[in-house]
Amino acid sequence: MEKSGADIGEKYAGLSGFAPSLDLANEAHSLLRGKENKEIGGVSEQIEKYRHAKVVTITIKDEQGAKIMGKPVGRYITIEAPDIRFDKTLEAEISAILAERLRQLLPPLSNEAILLIGLGNDHATPDSLGPSVVDYTIATRHIKTYSPEIMENDLAPICVLAPGVLGITGIETAEIIKGVVAHVKPKCIIAVDSLAAASINRVSTSIQIADTGINPGSGVGNKRVPINEKTMGIPVFAIGVPTVVHTSVIIYEALSALAEFWEQSGQAVPQIEEKAVDFINGKMLSSFNGSMVVTPKEIDQLIQNIARIIAAGIAQAVHPRVNKNNYHLYIQ
Repeated sequence: MEKSGADIGEKYAGLSGFAPSLDLANEAHSLLRGKENKEIGGVSEQIEKYRHAKVVTITIKDEQGAKIMGKPVGRYITIEAPDIRFDKTLEAEISAILAERLRQLLPPLSNEAILLIGLGNDHATPDSLGPSVVDYTIATRHIKTYSPEIMENDLAPICVLAPGVLGITGIETAEIIKGVVAHVKPKCIIAVDSLAAASINRVSTSIQIADTGINPGSGVGNKRVPINEKTMGIPVFAIGVPTVVHTSVIIYEALSALAEFWEQSGQAVPQIEEKAVDFINGKMLSSFNGSMVVTPKEIDQLIQNIARIIAAGIAQAVHPRVNKNNYHLYIQ
């Protein structure tokens, strides 16, 4: 069963130091509030419920909130839809919610291009979300430029790019994108990337939209040059989906389950501390420098399902003519 924000806050109450490293803002927020559900200065939360989804909006209002959360000032909108992992018929509903929320963040669009960036490595399945979204997206900028007479007026000029990763290209992703921005001069950037989560239940079922840009690879401790308005010179909107969890999270969940067993058996239950999790994690994973991430065995299909939903949501958000009834005609 999907954990609510309060459940996660209580569950990981002993690991508050882990919060700033979480990619999902709503997870970090719940974790920092703890089981007491205490307020965080400079941060607000809004929750809206739909038939098959819940939308959690975390707004970091000032530098105090940014420091506590470990994230830049801005809005972080998370669509939680646990059923999409098993029910493909929800694609239209969830993509429409994504489109609505993304549209709220995007600047007014006219004939200026939108640059869609698919971050990640298409040779590594858990990191291939961004390139997969690019594969589903139909580029229209070239038609608008070279054959405007056949371009429908209600379609926006969108161009796409999957720049690869530093280990393959030898070039910082931010450098590639900045070069493209200088020549294409888009109105804004929409960047899609894989994230890390604090629960395996969130893998491919939570979609985060942010107006603060993105730090590629941060979820797996592989920080690169940020892609945001400061580095690119134009607004950057990020869409991310958890595709992995850290082993430390799994270890903590296993210890919590053991503690629950002890409690039900009437035995004394020791407190599970962060340093204990770090010790076990480091000892078990010494061959991997104490760090590893885990992904489900069916991740290839999960990536394709969620990538299609994101591509459909982007199409509906940027093209005035596209909606939940005809989006399938505008994705590949």
